[in-house]
Amino acid sequence: LELITLAAQSGAEAAKFQHFRAAHIVSDYGFRSLGGQLDHQASWSKSVFEVYQDASLPWEWTPVLAKHCAEIGIEFMSSPYDIEAVAHLDPYVNAYKVGSGDVNWLEELAFIASMGKPVIIATGASTLADVHRAMTLLTEAGVPIVLMQCNTNYTGSADNLGFVNLLVLEQFAAEFPGVVLGLSDHTPGHVTTLGAVALGARAIEKHFTDDTTREGPDHGFSLDPITWRAMVDDTRRLETALGNGIKEIEANEQQTIVLQRRCVRAARDLAAGTVISRSDLEVLRPAPADAVPPQSVALVVGRTLMRDLVAGEHLVWEDVAPSA
Repeated sequence: LELITLAAQSGAEAAKFQHFRAAHIVSDYGFRSLGGQLDHQASWSKSVFEVYQDASLPWEWTPVLAKHCAEIGIEFMSSPYDIEAVAHLDPYVNAYKVGSGDVNWLEELAFIASMGKPVIIATGASTLADVHRAMTLLTEAGVPIVLMQCNTNYTGSADNLGFVNLLVLEQFAAEFPGVVLGLSDHTPGHVTTLGAVALGARAIEKHFTDDTTREGPDHGFSLDPITWRAMVDDTRRLETALGNGIKEIEANEQQTIVLQRRCVRAARDLAAGTVISRSDLEVLRPAPADAVPPQSVALVVGRTLMRDLVAGEHLVWEDVAPSA
């Protein structure tokens, strides 16, 4: 409960758990028959089955966790890893999160979709064909979807940044127009968060801990209250900087238009009646709003000056006679 409170205070909008039971997610025989533990599991002192058994969340905690989340104003969420867990969570969640490992378990996906709630689906270690298959099922079910790019390497190595492949978000946007994009990330720091948001992600999942030195499979690459707050603050600043995507002169640039742009000016004292040549003109800063702009200098040449100008004075259109 304290960790949920810390997450909320640090700027998290949802606290997501995992509902799994060892015997319903891993085969003890299957992992032992691999002849050794692989990838991030290689450093575990216990068997894979034992680790999942120890880490499983008692289901009687679910209403307690959900109630605490509601009391402090943070969304309660969880990833169910078996059919019964989906049903168990239904009274407590407003959306389901599907982990990358279940992207091709269509039975579970279909059952989750039958709940009629939004589905957030991660796509680590998946091909585009895998993603299309899952997205087709969820789309046909008519549920709102958040599609997350993900890399499932849990070693926490900084080298994993080279495999996050944030540009997949652009591919997702092209393949699935209108879908809400997200990132489920297991790398240290929050540079990936900023990159993902810049590419259109609107949901970010990161691991959270109160102590990154704790023993466990994910504490080392998790964010703590200080680094989580830094991520949130940087993300909000980035969102402000992203703007609306429409190229225009911004409100805070109105004075710099005058200061930095050039306009057409008299290169010397010029008398009314002068037929203007290019050598009579200079293109210099500043540029008052009524000045002839530099892209129009050729339109002034050859026309008659209607009033006296002193050297350096800017021209306005009323200063020259209409072209013949």
